[in-house]
Amino acid sequence: MSVAPTTSAVPSIDKVDFLKLQNGSDIRGVAVAGVEGEPVNLTEQVAEAIAAAFAGWLVEKKKADGSRRLRVSIGHDSRISAQRLQDAISRGIAGAGLDVVQYGLASTPAMFNSTLTEDHGFLCPVDGSIMITASHLPYNRNGFKFFTNAGGLGKADIKDILERAAVIYNNFTVEDLTNSKEKASTSIRRVDYMTIYTSDLVNAVRKAAGNIEKPLEGFHIVVDAGNGAGGFFAAKVLEPLGAVTTGSQFLEPDGLFPNHIPNPEDKTAMKAITQAVLDNKADLGIIFDTDVDRSAAVDSTGREFNRNRLIALMSAIVLEEHPGTTIVTDSVTSDGLTTFIEKKLGGKHRRFKRGYKNVIDEAIRLNSIGEESHLAIETSGHGALKENNWLDDGAYLMVKILNKLASARASGMGGGSTVLTDLVQGLQEAAFAVELRLKINQDHPDLKGGSFRNYGEAVLKHLENSIESDPKLQKASVNYEGVRVSGFGGWFLLRLSLHDPVLPLNIEASSNEDAVKLGLAVLAAINDFSALDKSALDKFVQVS
Repeated sequence: MSVAPTTSAVPSIDKVDFLKLQNGSDIRGVAVAGVEGEPVNLTEQVAEAIAAAFAGWLVEKKKADGSRRLRVSIGHDSRISAQRLQDAISRGIAGAGLDVVQYGLASTPAMFNSTLTEDHGFLCPVDGSIMITASHLPYNRNGFKFFTNAGGLGKADIKDILERAAVIYNNFTVEDLTNSKEKASTSIRRVDYMTIYTSDLVNAVRKAAGNIEKPLEGFHIVVDAGNGAGGFFAAKVLEPLGAVTTGSQFLEPDGLFPNHIPNPEDKTAMKAITQAVLDNKADLGIIFDTDVDRSAAVDSTGREFNRNRLIALMSAIVLEEHPGTTIVTDSVTSDGLTTFIEKKLGGKHRRFKRGYKNVIDEAIRLNSIGEESHLAIETSGHGALKENNWLDDGAYLMVKILNKLASARASGMGGGSTVLTDLVQGLQEAAFAVELRLKINQDHPDLKGGSFRNYGEAVLKHLENSIESDPKLQKASVNYEGVRVSGFGGWFLLRLSLHDPVLPLNIEASSNEDAVKLGLAVLAAINDFSALDKSALDKFVQVS
């Protein structure tokens, strides 16, 4: 008599709210214990369930009929939990019957690129790709970004995957976990995909310079990778192009990020690359975030190209190639940038919403209805170009800048980074800029059990109505997010955060005094909303 096989539930499996791991079009969680008040919720079993869910989603999306095994690439940044999660993700994919290709340390843009590359020797193209990263967040965090050849997955896809993962997780048996381990041991292959990705970047610069082998010869360019995944750029991209890279710093991967946060928006990080440029008398400095989908630059005088200035520079480069095209940005760009793009460069500026996926999707939409757009870029340093498959790629943005340096040199315009500085001449920049974050207390009785989103929308509606009765203030005629108002020689934007119970307030003005006037106008309008923590705004208008 045969005995039916038994299945046993996994002992002591933690309860997890999977939907709380969603962060827009990414998944984010706590992967390392040790930070007070931040319990681990991105365990190996959670990761395995998410990977299995992605595998199921991918099979449906690709309408796989079983005639060919689908293949998924997995890469990670320098975080200390990366290897553990890579193994867990591999088990989830393999356990679902798909092939796994591990890339090891990689960049987010490279992972998307692996779905497009045609090279069977490197097992490309893959059907889907997973990047293990939490961008610039602290060392204890980690997360996942997912790609197919259609681009990064959207919010609805992530929600779908997390709902599937919750079911898989809650039904895990000891046998499931054992089987996935066995399958992973036979279906994982390892490939150095970054070799292909960096080779493509090098070739792009050579081509732009008229197929010169070393178009950056004589340039001194320093790189700051912040101990993230971007250290490859010095030795694998700049040096083959002939650039000197001495003085580059924090290229070694170290997931504790001992030197500074790898974030082009962080003042300490920008100060570090600026100092490196000045100390080494370099022509240019380049800085990346942890997973290399964001970047910024510094010219030879220490002038930063980030935020509005980076957008202005990229707009100038793109509009030379595509006159009149529409530049899509996020909502917090300056009025001076709009004037620069439209009046100086002859382009169109579409100031859209925060969120790099929103900006990219809007540029794609505009092209689909006949309005040409070649650049989608955020003040955070996320930027994507039509010519690069709308891939959100910090390294490719820097390649466009290197192309400009190389082609200027080739046409006899001289060296150094003055050609870049000249491109942003005429950009009006506010003397004073600040971002304040006004938090919504979700436990406050004023919310009456409703969502923070509804409360935030009520704040914005009240502010909008108040502004209409003030002759000194003018509401923006075209605006896609929050309430944007001009007055006192500047502007403010109050909007609701994409994910958090926070209303960020951006103010730019020609003086501190005018910025305070704008702050007071906002404060007067929202003062009666007791669940809103206005202390940051109170302090700003009093201290300033």
